[in-house]
Amino acid sequence: LIVGPALGPTIGGLITDVASWRWLFLINVPVGLLSLGLVGAAIAAHLGASMPIQLVVAAVVGGGSVLAWRSYKQRTPSAAPASANRDVNLDVGETVLVESWKPDGTSSVKYRGAHWDVALIPGVTPAPGLHRIVEVVGSRLMVCKF
Repeated sequence: LIVGPALGPTIGGLITDVASWRWLFLINVPVGLLSLGLVGAAIAAHLGASMPIQLVVAAVVGGGSVLAWRSYKQRTPSAAPASANRDVNLDVGETVLVESWKPDGTSSVKYRGAHWDVALIPGVTPAPGLHRIVEVVGSRLMVCKF
């Protein structure tokens, strides 16, 4: 009982230091799906099933869970990168007023009380007016015409 709470954060910290936090999900999802298979086998054992039937139940439940997860992940569109994802960066989708453009397609605007560099996304012609922020790259706002 005491080993899990003591080792979990330690091992999790080592994984995030060596790799990244995403690896925690890559480890936890298969472990969780395996656990579902073991739960299925435990229920079969509780109902009086023989060992071969318990193994079949564990394989069907665990394998079915893996197939269901794979199917879900294939149908789910991939998320936008953090710099262009509204869930991560609340500036994405906001508007700024660009009064004029430099010849190189950049400008400077005041946004949220600070001066920001602004650049157009490729394929958009520079024109003064309201522009929507579509991505934040460092301290530069990437915009398109509103």
